[in-house]
Amino acid sequence: MRWRRVALLVVAFSLMGGSLLFADSASQKVKTLLNGRELEDGGYMIDGKTYIPVRELEGLIEYDDSTKTVKYYKPNVHMFLFTDEAVFGDIKKTGKLKFNVFSQIDNLRTDISAVRVSITAPDGASKVIQTSDIKEQRDNFWFRTEDYTYDFKSAGKYTVGFYMKPSGGSDFTLVSEKSINVLK
Repeated sequence: MRWRRVALLVVAFSLMGGSLLFADSASQKVKTLLNGRELEDGGYMIDGKTYIPVRELEGLIEYDDSTKTVKYYKPNVHMFLFTDEAVFGDIKKTGKLKFNVFSQIDNLRTDISAVRVSITAPDGASKVIQTSDIKEQRDNFWFRTEDYTYDFKSAGKYTVGFYMKPSGGSDFTLVSEKSINVLK
């Protein structure tokens, strides 16, 4: 009687192990790049299709547990950087520079509570340029930062990021980026 139980357990575990090996071969973790930047969680290849976590797509996400529905919103955000003299994107290594970031946001189909603009240096150091609460909900609006002085110490690619905080959310989400090339 005891040997039948042992045999049954051996067969059951063998079938489970084979199923796990089959499932592992049907799905494969893959390195995923979005605009040249590697996604932290990567992606999965399942039956010839690539799946990536929606939180990696630089948009606003809402999850409704009662309907098991994920809603993804990607507003259009256009940014340009300007000084008193001109709009810029490429600049010579000048040291400190006073500038503003002007952002036009449209196609915003969810409520947000705040926006943030920050700058990231080539070495990865990031500084917040400005954070502002959003009081009136609209599907399109303009946002201009106050004058901001930044020390462009080294040549390389700097990134200005535009972030939004969903209403009821606690974290800011990156929704758009603009590059500044600081030339030698």
